[in-house]
Amino acid sequence: MANINISPPSNKNPFATTQQEVNRQRFELVTKVVFFLMAMALVIPMLWIMWDLAYRAFDVLSYTYMVIGIGCVGLLIPYFLIEAAKRSEDNRKLLMGIAIAILAGVSIWLVSITIFNMDNGGFDFLTLNPKKRMTAGGIWAPLIGTFLLVLLSLVISAPIGILAGVYLSEFAQENWFTRVINLAVVNLAGVPSIVHGLFGVGAFVYFMDMGRSLLAASSTVAVMTLPVIITSTKEALSSVPQSFRAACWNMGATKWQTIRTIVLPNSISGILTGVILQVARAAGETAPILFTGALFYKKVADSGFESFAPYGLDDRFMALSYHLFTVATQVQDVSESFQFGTAVVLIGLVLMVNSVSIAFRIYLRARKRW
Repeated sequence: MANINISPPSNKNPFATTQQEVNRQRFELVTKVVFFLMAMALVIPMLWIMWDLAYRAFDVLSYTYMVIGIGCVGLLIPYFLIEAAKRSEDNRKLLMGIAIAILAGVSIWLVSITIFNMDNGGFDFLTLNPKKRMTAGGIWAPLIGTFLLVLLSLVISAPIGILAGVYLSEFAQENWFTRVINLAVVNLAGVPSIVHGLFGVGAFVYFMDMGRSLLAASSTVAVMTLPVIITSTKEALSSVPQSFRAACWNMGATKWQTIRTIVLPNSISGILTGVILQVARAAGETAPILFTGALFYKKVADSGFESFAPYGLDDRFMALSYHLFTVATQVQDVSESFQFGTAVVLIGLVLMVNSVSIAFRIYLRARKRW
């Protein structure tokens, strides 16, 4: 029987990369480069704008920049040391000791420099109220007003939005009524903020007789942010595997017990996404609060407990977004650093709240069971 040679010709490598694979790799490389350039086209202008704002506001926020910068460095270095200690058995105690020493030193330094600069006017821009027809002083009154607005709107919108999302995702039947509700939620998300402001005037200021007040403005902002919280809650609940629910039901648990002990704990990170977006939007909105409670200027206490709670639920209030518009367009002889300092503080407030919320969301996401 003749020998049959089934091996490929000696001049060809069967494991060599084909032209099709080369073309695919080139296409993937080009795609990565294009998407990277698109991302940089968004990131670089944003960083440039933030740097320009910070530079223009340096005269009024110099001490604040120093404290934030040293604080960030003082937190990042111990973080990397702690991560290195987790991977090193031999030097774990040494690295942990260095991390604790750095944290203690930076904390003492920050407290000392903060107290020293507060006594010497280093943080006047943040701790003083507007003076001399808002051409001098600081932004404490609008800053605390913005904080109260965000906090109260969050207290109103978060429970309602989360419970509505749970009902629509877990309890509601698929019928015409549910479809109408979902359509209303989607349409409400696209309504301009000025329309929400007019709705707030009619519904809360006049119909519910709240008057122009902090409560009316917070309720208006809460209604405006409800669609985001409802939608994010529904999506987060839908992402939990159905097998989790089935396993819990097979153990004899009721539907509410399943939702409370299994579904909600495993979807909390997604729910927080909608809450984070609500916080950012509530802090930066101007039109809804302009008609329902924001005030051009209001004198508040410079010290004591009343300076930390200057507004009641029935009082009109100052807010950073409206204050920025006022000092930029309505007040004369306002320095450029004062205007840009107000903008930087508003952006920093949103970033700070978002950063804390994102860190908490990452912590909860790490505890997921799948």
